[in-house]
Order: sequence, then structure tokens, then C-alpha cells
Amino acid sequence: MRVILNKNGSSLDVKVTERLDTTTAPQLEKELSTQLDGVESLTLDFSELNYVSSAGLRVLLSLQKIMNKQGEMVVRNVNENIMEVFDITGFVDVLNIEQ
Repeated sequence: MRVILNKNGSSLDVKVTERLDTTTAPQLEKELSTQLDGVESLTLDFSELNYVSSAGLRVLLSLQKIMNKQGEMVVRNVNENIMEVFDITGFVDVLNIEQ
């Protein structure tokens, strides 16, 4: 997994690539935990993300809870397979997903 961060004032754009799973989810959580202070707009770009596991979903839920308190979070460019996981798990009702 690669995480590409682009912070611009109170906006943070994050591109996550490859896999968000048991091994990589803690890495994403750690990288973002130090970046979220003062962020009012968090955008996650999943255009190059191929897989998300339950560990990845847990991190997304945690990020959504944080951003509910301080701004908004948008997930963009979700592929068909990950969208199916979001649909089955009910994350389509929790996350703000833009195609």
C-alpha cells in the first residue's frame, strides 16, 4: 500500500493504493492520525485501491467518526469490487461516496 498525502490549509486529500487490509490498515491509521488536526475536509481517493478488508473498514469507520466532529469526509473513485463490500456491509449508508 502507498499513501499519498496532499494537505492544503484545512483540506487533506489522501490517495490510497493497492490493498487496505490487516497489514496495511494500521499504517494508514498511523499516518493519518498525525495529519487530522485542523482538517475540516478529508477526501480519500480510492482510484488505485484494489481490496479492502474488515481491518480497512474499521479504519474508515474511525476516520468517519473523527471527521463527523470536525468537518466532512468524502470517498471518491471506488471500484466495483470495493463498492460491493461497502454495499454488503452497509458502509454505503455511513460513508459519503462520490463516483
